[in-house]
Amino acid sequence: MSTSLSTTLLPTAIVGSLPKPSWLAEPETLWAPWALEGERLDEGRHDALHLAAAEQTLAGLDVISDGEQTRQHFVTTFIEHLSGVDFERRETVRIRDRYDASVPTVVGPVRRERPVFVEDAKRLRALTDKPIKWALPGPMTMIDTLYDAHYGSREELAREFAAILNQEARELEAAGVDVIQFDEPAFNVFFDDVRAWGVEVLERAAEGLRAETVVHICYGYGIKANTDWKATLGEEWRQYEEVFPLLQASSIDTVSLESRGSRVPLELVGLLRGKKVMLGAIDVADSRVETPEEVADTLRSALEFVDAENLCPSTNCGMAPLPRTVAQGKMRALTAGAALLREELAEG
Repeated sequence: MSTSLSTTLLPTAIVGSLPKPSWLAEPETLWAPWALEGERLDEGRHDALHLAAAEQTLAGLDVISDGEQTRQHFVTTFIEHLSGVDFERRETVRIRDRYDASVPTVVGPVRRERPVFVEDAKRLRALTDKPIKWALPGPMTMIDTLYDAHYGSREELAREFAAILNQEARELEAAGVDVIQFDEPAFNVFFDDVRAWGVEVLERAAEGLRAETVVHICYGYGIKANTDWKATLGEEWRQYEEVFPLLQASSIDTVSLESRGSRVPLELVGLLRGKKVMLGAIDVADSRVETPEEVADTLRSALEFVDAENLCPSTNCGMAPLPRTVAQGKMRALTAGAALLREELAEG
C-alpha cells in the first residue's frame, strides 16, 4: 500500500472498525453510546486504541489501524469537531436512499477549528513499527449524513468538506500515517453526482499527500437496513461498474471494495487495472469465521483481474457489530489466507 510496503506481497489490513471492549461501549451494537465519561472516557478510548493495535499485531496484519476505537461514528465524530453544524437541531433524512436517520443540521459555514484525529494518530504511531492506516469520511458521504440549511448545494458543501479533510489528512501524514483512507459508500448510490463532481472533490481531499491514498466503497455494515437493500439488487451487484472507470483515471492510489459473500462480479475489478486494490476477502455480515483456504480462494480468483503486486487482502467493511472473538478470528483468517497464496505464488 505505502511505499514502505513495496517489498511485502499481499499486504493485509482491515478496512475500518473493530468491536469496542464492553467496558467502553455496548458490545455488538453499531455506534453505541460511550459507557464512560470525562477523563475516564479519554483514558478508556486510549486503552481501547492500544488494545486494537495489539490485536491486529497478534493476528499478523501488515498494516495497523486504529479500529475506530476513539470515535463513536465513522462520519459524525469528525463532523462534531467542526463549526457551522448544529447537533441540537436535528432533521430526518434518507441516508444513501436506504434508511431514515435523525442527523445534525448545517447552519453556517463549516470550518475545522483544530485537528480532530491527529493526537490519536500519534498514539497509534508510537504503538507499532508497522505502516499505519487512518480512515476519514469522504466528502460525499459526509454531506449525505447531514441536513443542509445553509449552502443549498450538495456540491458546494462537499467542496468545503474536501478542503477540511485535506487539512486533516496533511496533519495525519505529518504525524506518521502511511495510508489515508477516505470512506465513500455514497459512491455506490449517487452515480450522477460521482460523475459530475464526486471524484474531483475526492481528489481535492487527497491533494498534495505523499501518503498512500485509498477510497473505500462498500455495501455497508451487516445491519438489517443494508442487508435488506442488498436483497433488492438482483443476482449481480454491478454498482462498481459505474464508478471504477472514473477512479481508475483518478489520482487516488488504491480502491477498496467488497467481494467475499457478495454478488459483485469479480471481472469488475479489471476496470481498475493499474491501481492497487484492497479486496474484501472477509464477510463482515456473517459471524462465521472464514477458513484460510476460503480467504485464499477469494484472493486467488481476483488475480485474473489484478496483478499480485497490486492486491491488498482486506475485510469487506468494518467489524464493529461483531463479537470481539469473531473479529479476532476473522483477522487471523485473513492473514493465514494471504500467507497461503503468497506461498503458492512463491512456488511459481
